[in-house]
Amino acid sequence: MKLDVKKLWQNKTVRIIVIALLALVLLIAAWKVFYQGSKEEKSAYIPTQQETRLALLLSKIEGVGEVTVMIGEENGEAVSAIVVFDGEDEFLTRIRVIEVAANALGIDPNRVQVYPA
Repeated sequence: MKLDVKKLWQNKTVRIIVIALLALVLLIAAWKVFYQGSKEEKSAYIPTQQETRLALLLSKIEGVGEVTVMIGEENGEAVSAIVVFDGEDEFLTRIRVIEVAANALGIDPNRVQVYPA
């Protein structure tokens, strides 16, 4: 069997194919390790201009801090909103966030969900 492998390895075409396959395996392994983005990057949500503007407005409310907003739309109109904020989780802060978001979007306050980060 050793003689068969040596004979096979002496064939130039076989050597090229084996080396190419090894290079391909190495390339795939390197790509998986270094260039495969994290799961967070793949599923990262990019806010719309309206969401960004609302988040900026809400961040100016006392006690809110940094804000992330996601607006639910149907037929191009806002129907709901989710707000996540970094500030203190107080009742008054939540009420203010809900009222400002609802008024800014022209939706019912019951359609605005507010969560602390």
